Amino acid sequence: MAMLFPAVPVLAEAPGAPADEAVRPAGSVAEAADLIETLKARLLSGPSATAVLEAWCAERGLAQEPRLVARRVGAPDKPLSDAQMRRLALAPGEAVRYRRVRLTCGSHVLSEADNWYVPGRLTPAMNAALAESDTPFGRVVRPLDPSRRNLGVRAIWQPASGRQPGPEEPLFSVEAVLSTGDGTPFCEVAETYQGAVLGRR
Repeated sequence: MAMLFPAVPVLAEAPGAPADEAVRPAGSVAEAADLIETLKARLLSGPSATAVLEAWCAERGLAQEPRLVARRVGAPDKPLSDAQMRRLALAPGEAVRYRRVRLTCGSHVLSEADNWYVPGRLTPAMNAALAESDTPFGRVVRPLDPSRRNLGVRAIWQPASGRQPGPEEPLFSVEAVLSTGDGTPFCEVAETYQGAVLGRR
């Protein structure tokens, strides 16, 4: 995977990306690190990663229409750990569904996310949207007035490397539990954010 260096004035484009969606990387390693910390702080303080990423996409000019799309990734189900089951307060035999997606803005993949959600705590319309559409999870469940309880954040890319991350390089990951407005947990997420979030048009 080619790495992007500040001295090289080239555009980082996804294959087939429209010219108006080509993005340049952040100007330096220090700027990249600052942007990562800014995005991380917004994600950790916001109730919806979808809303934060859409606002970020608009702010950074990553696409003409800053709207997230959840591209489904075909992957085997990941079973819940005992700790995850406890955090979701599952009743014996209560069903859980798994959904893995890449969140894109225009042609740029901003993150990959694993979602474990309890369908019995969502409406039939929400379950249908999650099963059949490319609507991001946060937009689907917005009527539940969700909140996020952060479980942990892990840095992956390190400024000490002295190089800028490429657009597909993982930067950091966040794990969180989503609960309804009345405090009922209904989903656990594991999100990994990629270097494309650092781009700018």
